[in-house]
Amino acid sequence: MPDEQESEPSFGLSKKETADEGSGFRFAAVGALLIVVLFAGYGLGRLNGGTGGSGSPAAATTPAVPSASPFDESVPHVHGNTGPITASGGGAPVSGLSLSGGGLTLTPFSAVFEAGVQQRLEFTVNGPGGAPVTTFAVVHDKPLHLIVARRDLTGFQHLHPVMAADGTWSVDLTFAEPGVYRMFTDFSVQVGGTQVATTLGADLTVPGEYLPVTAPDPARVASTGGFRVGYEGTPGTASTQPLLMTVTDDAGRPVTLEPYLGAFGHLVVLRQGDLGYVHVHPETQLVDGKVKFWLAAPSPGTYRMFLDFQVAGKVSTAAWTVVVS
Repeated sequence: MPDEQESEPSFGLSKKETADEGSGFRFAAVGALLIVVLFAGYGLGRLNGGTGGSGSPAAATTPAVPSASPFDESVPHVHGNTGPITASGGGAPVSGLSLSGGGLTLTPFSAVFEAGVQQRLEFTVNGPGGAPVTTFAVVHDKPLHLIVARRDLTGFQHLHPVMAADGTWSVDLTFAEPGVYRMFTDFSVQVGGTQVATTLGADLTVPGEYLPVTAPDPARVASTGGFRVGYEGTPGTASTQPLLMTVTDDAGRPVTLEPYLGAFGHLVVLRQGDLGYVHVHPETQLVDGKVKFWLAAPSPGTYRMFLDFQVAGKVSTAAWTVVVS
């Protein structure tokens, strides 16, 4: 539409007109005035629609988010792979080893942080054209899951950043000790009309004296936050195997597990050496009070498994060392 608006015309009547002419003229004038008002309203609507008071485009307050998850959440699945888990086939695909993939690039604003101090981590996920993408799908109640772990497989955190309208994600976090940490951004997003489910990763450095921690010996039971958490099953590479997780209090009495982020548990598996990442979700119902996952290890090697679960509104994390031969 034109950059400048014309001033509204005057419709005053001349005193020299006859009564009949004046009546007809007044009728026509009123009709013309109504037409002008309608067009003026349309013009104002075009001016105001999608702009702020200054005339510049208004900032979006709610990013566009597809309504459907790419995963069939009624069956167990591995993030980064939209198909269901099957009993046959090779190991689970690893992800999080690269900054980019599927036409997307993870871009942290800063990669150096201070130990023991809460700081803001900010990043974008940029599309093929270089601009941040915003069309994230909600998967297990969140549009993006952020996992952080030090490269010696300690310091595990499962966080949920918030995205601004311009596609910038941010979250406050604290790195307890110096070292090199890996951030994993686990998400599904629309790119050119196609939904891409992936995990991108980047290293974050916390300067200081780094004392790597040796992974604990393999064990079937882990203690955390007043709970004892054990698992049954043996992960392998040749086929997908069931893993049954049991949570009790310190005295061995059963506890009532609550859904957390749409599931009774979230299992993250990290491979020692390159931190190859696998994120598995369980069956939707408990099996005799146990959380049932299905997992095929990506390759032989040593892994740390991290299980997030919720009891009485509190989320806890259990961890095990697993050696896959």
